[in-house]
Amino acid sequence: VQLVESGGGLVQPGGSLSLSCAASGFTISGSAMSWARQAPGKGLEWVSGISAAGNAFYADSVKGRFTISRDNATDTVYLQMNNLKPEDTAIYYCNVQQYWGQGTQVTVSS
Repeated sequence: VQLVESGGGLVQPGGSLSLSCAASGFTISGSAMSWARQAPGKGLEWVSGISAAGNAFYADSVKGRFTISRDNATDTVYLQMNNLKPEDTAIYYCNVQQYWGQGTQVTVSS
């Protein structure tokens, strides 16, 4: 099983990024998926999750700005991030069951 995140980068405050997480060796349908992040010098923080049925959940810190979605046909989960803030700077990880991706860096800075 492999999870590969992509879409990170450097963006100015107020900007947007769209992260993708592609699963291989695993069919995501039937499993909840989630995104977590780790900011420099801090612990891992849960950001968002989506159930197998498509119900979405968000941390208070990102609610109203981030949108999680999934495409079971391509075994991909997405995280659309709008109105980004410097405090969103972190490595973002995709997770399903016990599997984690390698992470993608998001830096929000002017």
